[in-house]
Amino acid sequence: MGRKYRQQGYQDSDRAPDRARQRSSPAQSRRSIDGPRSPRMPGFQEVMRCSLCGDLIQAFSNITADSQCSKCAADLRTCKHCRHFDTGARLECTQPIPARIMAKDKRNDCAYFEPRTSVERETKTTVRVSNPQEPASPGDARSAFDALFR
Repeated sequence: MGRKYRQQGYQDSDRAPDRARQRSSPAQSRRSIDGPRSPRMPGFQEVMRCSLCGDLIQAFSNITADSQCSKCAADLRTCKHCRHFDTGARLECTQPIPARIMAKDKRNDCAYFEPRTSVERETKTTVRVSNPQEPASPGDARSAFDALFR
């Protein structure tokens, strides 16, 4: 099958192809030797937050009846902190409870209680074990840059 447009000049070239563009740059050849760069994506963690103040709850796996938030002293074993709490469900719970619990932010001894957790992105910087020479914080980066010119 021929070309779609038969006018003079379309895809015609009186020059030889540019050989300089076809050569790979040093950065490309270096990347192929070193292999692909590993992505520096932050990890994810499962956390529980207080429904009143938003503070992180450290030990959410062992919440007892008398557990309280360290920041606002709110009760943690409540309907608002439960995974089954749903305002659109019957009796505001997805589990078959016999009677509605009126105070959703007060301590209760529900048998179906499971802490409500969410998956969040880790935002804290950590020291990389793979390359300890890389700076871990912006201050370290600045000192590493200044050390280059000493």
